[in-house]
Amino acid sequence: MKKVLILSGSPRKGGNSDTLCDQFLRGAQEAGNSVEKIFISEKHIGYCRACYYCSSHSGQCSLKDDMAEVLQKMLDADVIVLSSPVYFYSINAQMKTVIDRTVARWLEFKDKEFYYIMTSAEDSKTVMDCTLECFRGFAECLEGSIEKGVVYGKGVAERGEIADKPAMNEAYEMGKNV
Repeated sequence: MKKVLILSGSPRKGGNSDTLCDQFLRGAQEAGNSVEKIFISEKHIGYCRACYYCSSHSGQCSLKDDMAEVLQKMLDADVIVLSSPVYFYSINAQMKTVIDRTVARWLEFKDKEFYYIMTSAEDSKTVMDCTLECFRGFAECLEGSIEKGVVYGKGVAERGEIADKPAMNEAYEMGKNV
């Protein structure tokens, strides 16, 4: 059994990328894993100020918000799923803020398995290239990180459009095979 943490960067609860997170969650739970999903937009997480207070305070951030809890859950997880809609060919602000705030304890990350879930209005994988590189760049900074899978939710803009797309089953199967 693995401890799986899903970080849903969707600004819309029940939006397309959030729905794919739920599919991944369902598969991972059915496979017997311990799974938690955090809907980032419901958390109060401020922007990193690059003050480096964390460097001289054992990884504690000067900002007192929900990121300390999220960061601890990331560190405790065996598997981390990062999910974001594509915004101007990149990850959205909610996900970027979480990634930036890991600076407080990034050296503590060891041997994490990563899965990436992305959605875009365009029906092309290439529109997601930069988004995927943002996810990969983060994981590359963390010792022993392994990319295990990518879900491309293409051609979806309005809430619910993902329902009949192949990405639904792909997310479920990836979760099931964690």
